[in-house]
Amino acid sequence: MPNSNKQIDFSTVLAAGVHDMKNSLCLLLQSVENLSRELPKDNTVITSNLASLQYEAFRLNTGLMQLLSLYRAEKQKLPVSIDEVYVEDLIDDILATNETYIVNKHMDLEVHQPDELAWYLDGDLINLLLNDILINAMRYSNKKLRLSCFEEDGMLNFTLEDDGPGYPQIMLQAGNTEMTDFDISTGRTGLGLFFARMIAQAHTNNGRCGSIHLENGGSLGGSVFTLKIP
Repeated sequence: MPNSNKQIDFSTVLAAGVHDMKNSLCLLLQSVENLSRELPKDNTVITSNLASLQYEAFRLNTGLMQLLSLYRAEKQKLPVSIDEVYVEDLIDDILATNETYIVNKHMDLEVHQPDELAWYLDGDLINLLLNDILINAMRYSNKKLRLSCFEEDGMLNFTLEDDGPGYPQIMLQAGNTEMTDFDISTGRTGLGLFFARMIAQAHTNNGRCGSIHLENGGSLGGSVFTLKIP
């Protein structure tokens, strides 16, 4: 006789639901992108609202991808596929993803990077990490952002600065907090930071490990996020 009291693996059910929601959201994002190409560009109200819709959809998509990655990391180590990646191609993908929002919101994003710089890393995971950080920076900045990439002391550095109010103290503290110490009752669990640190630390080379760093100030006076990859 079958066991009618068999327990349901809720995490697996949740992961399956998240996967379905992510697929639907990708279709929505595609529709928004197609719509943005059809609508007149001289209507600032429409373009601004469309950019906001796309922005929020990107935030949801990033959150769902983070949840799926955390689920996979719980079942097994976070799958990392290391390959040679040209930094310029990586940054171009991120800029293309956010172009509609940047243009319609009249934001100024400076990019500083060396030519022909290649590094061994997981391009998909780093793309997801940097895109999430850029989305949040765009939300809190006033107008200006600066994305810089450079090699220093054998590490690949990505730095994103903005001219906003800077990270609140709770976020600066969360940059060095373990996931088990996050308090979801505060409304800000730090999931994005935990996910970013998890991706960074999954990149290792010659005994060195990737890391993230948060501070305020920088050249634009707001928040400064730095990712270091060995």
